[in-house]
Amino acid sequence: MSTEKFYSLREKYANSERRFLAGKRNRRRDFLFSLKVLWEFWKGFHGFRKIGPCITVFGSARFDENNKWYKKTVEIGGRISELGLTVLSGGGPGIMEASNRGAFEKRGRSVGCNIVLPFEQHLNPYVDYSVTIRYFFVRKVFLIKYSYGFVVMPGGMGTLDELFEALTLIQTGKIEGFPVVLFGTEYWKKMIEFLDVMVTEKTISPNDLNLLLVTDSVDETIEHLKKHTIQKFHLKKERRKKPRGWASDLIFGHKLVP
Repeated sequence: MSTEKFYSLREKYANSERRFLAGKRNRRRDFLFSLKVLWEFWKGFHGFRKIGPCITVFGSARFDENNKWYKKTVEIGGRISELGLTVLSGGGPGIMEASNRGAFEKRGRSVGCNIVLPFEQHLNPYVDYSVTIRYFFVRKVFLIKYSYGFVVMPGGMGTLDELFEALTLIQTGKIEGFPVVLFGTEYWKKMIEFLDVMVTEKTISPNDLNLLLVTDSVDETIEHLKKHTIQKFHLKKERRKKPRGWASDLIFGHKLVP
């Protein structure tokens, strides 16, 4: 995609969402917007039918390959792929790239669910297959829907949004009790302390803290995922293979990376 086309699409999508979220509109406009959303969901359903059981990795888009969290994520992505699971990320740079890179270098399945943003986001070169989604809320559905577990590396507001989306769905029983790993004890320390405040104030229950594993150990992360995904749900190892159906993928705009 050319730079000019990227910025044109970015502005188009941003304006569309801003208009939708600006308040009440006439029914015709809301109906037309709902058709766009339906198309985005159908595009994702079509694209992700090809992938096996996933572990989704969340984290900052702002880390480069010299960052310690990036390096740890490459290792984690590779170890996840060795379990026979697909690594799913937001498809962009930083932690997303690192997780896909780890899987890619180990010849595992590496998939991205990309989005067009005003800054930071571009498709990283380590995905075998990607689907680009316009709307954040649709993208979050796919990052959670196809996952049997979540690894949350240090990140910003988007990472927190994704983390608590997953935790809320698990807490309320909307999805299974999939494992959630917070990697980086010092980074997440203040947040865990605030969760303890929530327990004290009785806005969450003490058992809700059991939904999280907080660790600095790659080995502990992988063993936790293995126990609570492969063993719990009896998952089978996925072989890396190229997705098929290129003609329909061309229609939906999915990207198969050579």
